[in-house]
Amino acid sequence: MWFLLEMAVVFGIFAVFAKTPKLIPSPIQNIFEAYIDFAKNMIEENMGKKGMKYFPLIAGIGLFVFFGNLLGMIPGLESPTANINTTLAIALLVFFIYNIEGIRAQGLGNYIKHFFGPIKWMAPLFFVLEIISHLSRPVTLALRLFANMTGGEILTVVLIFLVPLLVPLPIMFIHFFQVFLQTYVFMILTTVYIATAINEAEH
Repeated sequence: MWFLLEMAVVFGIFAVFAKTPKLIPSPIQNIFEAYIDFAKNMIEENMGKKGMKYFPLIAGIGLFVFFGNLLGMIPGLESPTANINTTLAIALLVFFIYNIEGIRAQGLGNYIKHFFGPIKWMAPLFFVLEIISHLSRPVTLALRLFANMTGGEILTVVLIFLVPLLVPLPIMFIHFFQVFLQTYVFMILTTVYIATAINEAEH
């Protein structure tokens, strides 16, 4: 339910404020343009111009995570990103996409080859470590976002019930900072994982 509400909010904001950009931008349009520039610069710094084909994916994930995080700050609403099923689904999406793109860019043989490392006699050890490293990525992506959003919501709610006046405000500011921080972390890690997969051949 919260997932559908978030999607309705995101599409509604775009339909109302971003459908027809104006020559003299409104404050909302300025925010959208700043976000687009931020995502574009992050992608180009890590992947170059060729990485812009992943812009819809990375920018879309950023919007979903941000608004999902933000919903949890509204009293009575629950953040979709405070549900492990949601965060794991996004993390698995990133996991499959960066592996598929790596195979597409390098070929299956070359992509698997880099799992064995540069030292032949240590190849079995490198292979095991690389597999563990790759499998841990979606788990850590999902758990990091889930734990931070869930912890922030629980702490805020508990403090509001215990001390309903001004004391919870600092915790709410910290939670609000986490909304931005966890969005950035998810976006930059997605970008780095894809960049590493498609650029391995150039190394």
